[in-house]
Formats: sequence, structure tokens, C-alpha cells
Amino acid sequence: MAKKFSVTRQRGFNTIALFTFFCLYAPLLILVILAFNAGLSSADWQGFSTRWFWSAMENPQVVDASILSLQLALTAALISTAVAIPAAIAMTRTARYKGWMFQYALISLPLMVPEIVTAVALLIVVAAIKSWTGYIGLGYLIIAHTAFCIPFAYLPIRARLETMDINLEAAASDLYARPFEAFLHITLPQLLPGVLAGFMLAFVISLDDVVITEFVKSPGQDTLPTYMLGQLRRTVTPEINAISAIFLLLSIMVVTVFFILQSSGRRQQ
Repeated sequence: MAKKFSVTRQRGFNTIALFTFFCLYAPLLILVILAFNAGLSSADWQGFSTRWFWSAMENPQVVDASILSLQLALTAALISTAVAIPAAIAMTRTARYKGWMFQYALISLPLMVPEIVTAVALLIVVAAIKSWTGYIGLGYLIIAHTAFCIPFAYLPIRARLETMDINLEAAASDLYARPFEAFLHITLPQLLPGVLAGFMLAFVISLDDVVITEFVKSPGQDTLPTYMLGQLRRTVTPEINAISAIFLLLSIMVVTVFFILQSSGRRQQ
């Protein structure tokens, strides 16, 4: 009997895999190491120190940009997840209809369109609205980030819905549960891992967005990524490395929780 094909048994697989991981993670490791550099150089090691982490935490611009980034990401993630839940239910709990595939493509479109195209389009629309209304508040960023994050929140929720046992929802209906009651007591508890995963994915996408934020924001609305971009255009110090290391740690924590929730969802199936 012929052996089942496995790419891991192919010659050179381990070498290529190790080289790929090295290319991916070696720069991140170097970044973290240089975040503890005692000197002013962001590239030459001059001794160990945590001074740049304290410098970042005591920098009022970094603090303000961090608070704005967290507020924006949290708001955009909440709204996009709230929108993604009914969208995912409508796409998975109804029979296929004319235009179903078009709607699915429409929801997924922001994942395909280059972000710079979306940013330019938003810039044109936002500039027109600003000239008409005179409003230059945070609302534009919230709307832009929410629209961009909806597909990222939608995908884990839809994936979870497609693997759930629909018979439980049918049984609830047979027992005279109203649609909202069936959703609240049957669907939502099972859907919770997907909802949390979608929320965290949307949160991370919003938190580290640069392109759309740079095009849409008004003066004085620097998020942490746009602040870092501005600093890189002037002088580069290990403070930027320290901020990046903190960003990396936050991303690792979110991704870890994401995989824990996904694993929990699979065990419940």
C-alpha cells in the first residue's frame, strides 16, 4: 500500500521551516533585546537598562496616544462585533437566496481591497463631511476603524456558527421559545468563544492600524502607531523599541487567549 503523502516527510522541509521561522522571529527578538539598550542608539548594544520603558511610560505624548489607541480599538471592536453577530447569523441560519454570494463577497471585500485604497476613499469622504459640517472629532476614526474591522470580527463568528449543532436551536423552537429567547439561551452561549475571538481580532486590527488612521485623523488625534511613525521620521531612539516590545507582548497575550478560546470551542463541539 502506498504511503499517504505528507509534506513534512519531504526532503528539506525541516530546513525550509526553520529558515522561515528564523526570518520571521529573529527581527522581533533583536527588537526586544535592543529595547533594553542602555545607550541612545537604537541599533548598537551599549549595555542593559530598562530606562526606555520608564521613559515611554513617563512621556505624556506616549500616554495620550496609548489611551486614544485603546479607546478607539475598544469602541471599534465592540461596534464591529455587535454588527458582525447578526450578519453572521443571517448568512448561516437562512437558506441560500438570490444575491447570497454577493452579500458574502460584500462583507469580505475589505479583506481583499488594499488598505491604501480604502484609506484614500475614506479621506475623500471625510474631507467632504468636514467641510460641510465643521466637525473634526473622533467619530470619523471610530466609523473608519469599525467598517474596516467588521470582516475580521465576522469570520470567527461565522466559523463558529457553521460548526454549531442547529438541532438545539430547532428544539428550543419546538418548545415554544421565541426567536430572541432561543438566541439568548441557546445560540449565544455556544457562540461566545467565536464572539470573543472576533472581538479580540478586531481589537488588535484596530489597535495597530496605521494607514487608515494616518489618512482619516484630525490634528491632535495621534494613536500610538501614528505617533511611532512620526518619531521614526525624526529621530530613532530605543524608546521606540520599548514601545514596540510592549505592543508585541500585548499581541502575544491576545493571540494566546484567541487560541485558547478556539480550542475551548472545538472541545465543546
